Amino acid sequence: MAVDQELVDAAIELARARFPGQDWSGAAALRLDDGAILTSTAPEVPNNAVRLCHETGAICEAFKLGRRVVASVCVTLADQARGYWILAPCGVCQERLFAYGRDVAVGVPAGADPRRWRSLRLRDVQPHWFGRVFPEEEWPY
Repeated sequence: MAVDQELVDAAIELARARFPGQDWSGAAALRLDDGAILTSTAPEVPNNAVRLCHETGAICEAFKLGRRVVASVCVTLADQARGYWILAPCGVCQERLFAYGRDVAVGVPAGADPRRWRSLRLRDVQPHWFGRVFPEEEWPY
C-alpha cells in the first residue's frame, strides 16, 4: 500500500493539534496492515543524543498491537509561510521500518519542493541496504 493523502493529513493534523501556533512542529503517521492509522510525535529532551524520531511512538504501538506497518510518513512545519514538508525517514527509522519488510511504503519529498511528496518502497529508498544480500525466502532474518 502506498503513502496517500489520508496518511499525510493524519500526520499534519496531529502536528497542528499538538503544537498549535508554533513555528515548528512535526509528527508521523503509519498505516497498519488492517488499514488503521497510528500517529506519533517526539518529545523535546534536554540532551539531543537521546532524542527520538516522530515515527518511534507509532512503530512501538504497532509492535504492541502485533500489527504490520505497511506505510509511513513524517512531516515537519518549517515555518507557517512555507507549510508542512515531507521528510524521508532517517537511517534509524529505515532500519526500524525494515523490520516490517522491504516493501513498506514511505513518503519522500518529490523534487525540489518538500511540500510535494511521492511514495517509495524502502527497497527503493535504500538500494544498497545491507539486508538486500539475503535471499527473499530468508526475510526477515
